[in-house]
Amino acid sequence: MTSAALSPPSARPLAVSNWLLSLCGLIFVMVVVGGITRLTESGLSITEWKPITGAIPPLTEAQWLREFELYKRIPEYQQINKGMSLADFKNIFFWEWAHRQLGRVIGLAALLPLAWFAFKKAIPSGYGWRTGSIFLLVCVQGAIGWWMVASGLTERTDVSHVRLAVHLLTALFIFGFALWTALDLRSASAVPRKIPTLGLWAFAALAIQLLFGAYVAGLDAGYAFNTWPLMGDSLYPAAAPWLEPFFRNFVDNPVTVQFIHRWWAFVVVAFAVMLARRLKRVSRKHSIALHAAVGTQILLGIWTLWSGVDLHVAVAHQATAALVVAAFVAGVHRLAVAGALSRSRAAPLVAA
Repeated sequence: MTSAALSPPSARPLAVSNWLLSLCGLIFVMVVVGGITRLTESGLSITEWKPITGAIPPLTEAQWLREFELYKRIPEYQQINKGMSLADFKNIFFWEWAHRQLGRVIGLAALLPLAWFAFKKAIPSGYGWRTGSIFLLVCVQGAIGWWMVASGLTERTDVSHVRLAVHLLTALFIFGFALWTALDLRSASAVPRKIPTLGLWAFAALAIQLLFGAYVAGLDAGYAFNTWPLMGDSLYPAAAPWLEPFFRNFVDNPVTVQFIHRWWAFVVVAFAVMLARRLKRVSRKHSIALHAAVGTQILLGIWTLWSGVDLHVAVAHQATAALVVAAFVAGVHRLAVAGALSRSRAAPLVAA
């Protein structure tokens, strides 16, 4: 018996799916704004976490001066931005405020429709825990965001790159989870689909690449070498500093992190090609979308290095990362649907 058969008559899978797709759109915008916030070094401009009252920005000169005084107390100002004007502070404050404000919007966009659909008993059976989990993850993501910011308020001049990675990967996980759920709700009888084995491996490879991309951003490792395919005159610079113990280089060494991010990309390409070849048999448009997203991302990554981490190129690179996640999720889901359909057609023959 399918989940749809057990759903209440009032279930509205398409409406719930549309809500989740809208949420994905907001998360995509959030990833872009988060990238701008990071690249403009704006993330530490607001030194307090006020989930409710913080929605209102400073409106008077006195309020602006108070926020500026709070910023002057942290190491980033004292060691890097000392002497910054109030006008410059307002510029970086805007991006961090916009990032947090969008987080509030996403929180409401996750909660209010969920409450309405639950009240109307419009959520199909088997999807209550998923939609509820998405809302809870959005709440947790807000706490992770502050946990990340707090790491740069006392001793560091920037946020922890490890916490930044947790923050970014959680955002992209919510994005992918919401998209997969939305696609499930649009499939025949709103039946949940299992991730095929190739999809699991592809997601794992992509997650590693996104992790090192976050490390690159957090360590400013994109500035280490602006040449490609070589790093300077060699594949890996022999004179590059090496950290002890050994494993720290895979987390804290900007040169090593950039090197891994450069070349692990082609492991992701290999999985994308395997997925696209299978997709070509069932959905040519999904195959093309996967090739286009990954190919564009590779080119933007190289361009980001060559440009010396130009703001616009780097933001496009982060935005396209979310599109790559979307292409992988949509493609793997299409394979899952095709596989389930193939098995259902073969079942009578096996029984016979």
